[in-house]
Amino acid sequence: MSATDPRSDAAATDAEVEAHVRAIEANGYTLLENAIEPELIDGLNEALARLERDLEITPADNDFEGRETVRIYNLLAHDRAFEQVPVHPAVLPIVEGVLDPGCLISSLSSIDIAPGESKQMLHADDQLYALPRPHPAIVCNTMWALTDFTEENGATRIVPGSHLRDHSPDPTADPESFETMPAEMPRGSVLIWNGSLWHGGGANRTDQRRTGIAMNYCAGFIRQQENQQLGIPTDVARGFSKRLKRLVGYGVYRSLIGHIEKRDPIELLGDVTKLRTVWDR
Repeated sequence: MSATDPRSDAAATDAEVEAHVRAIEANGYTLLENAIEPELIDGLNEALARLERDLEITPADNDFEGRETVRIYNLLAHDRAFEQVPVHPAVLPIVEGVLDPGCLISSLSSIDIAPGESKQMLHADDQLYALPRPHPAIVCNTMWALTDFTEENGATRIVPGSHLRDHSPDPTADPESFETMPAEMPRGSVLIWNGSLWHGGGANRTDQRRTGIAMNYCAGFIRQQENQQLGIPTDVARGFSKRLKRLVGYGVYRSLIGHIEKRDPIELLGDVTKLRTVWDR
């Protein structure tokens, strides 16, 4: 799906997926405008409002998460509305092109920047992994715009091409010292980026919230940011589609990594399958 394509009812073609993957390789990011169905966006906003109220969510007390930013973590454990997010056909094929089909959900959370919030420190999402830089993509993250994202209301600020640098940003540096570009996009759009890209939330200088969903993925051999298997109750995971079960970690990467006594972890959810490991092959 091209950046100007208004369709919301069809998956991207192979050519479109390839174009977005190439853009991420070159620039560190790509943007899908109007990629998500309006009714899905409405449902996600309603679910987040309900969770914020029912769970009595309040802003964190640190500069990174934001003192005027409401974040709700582990969304798959809280409402079935979010099950459509990780597997959305306009987004997941691009993520798989950046990583591979064995990728995992690293975390699924909401980020609601309220009026008065300041700029977030610049960071790279894979910065805690002790690897030389630059390196092949091990993290691919996405931001779903549940409201319009503008420079004034806190659109994600990015440094194009920074995923190719040989170091990560200094999170203690003044955010104003970096030259960034606001990733402005209309409601229903999705920003996808390589986890090495330097970025951060923007300041909200309006009187309205900027609401987004951070749908983050990692390679199948990387430890997930949120512990999906322990964080999502087993009875909830049993109701997931088979693809979603695999994405949260009930699977084996490249026919070996993650097995349980040569058995597929998906069997813990009642699925009947037979694992053929690399040893068997």
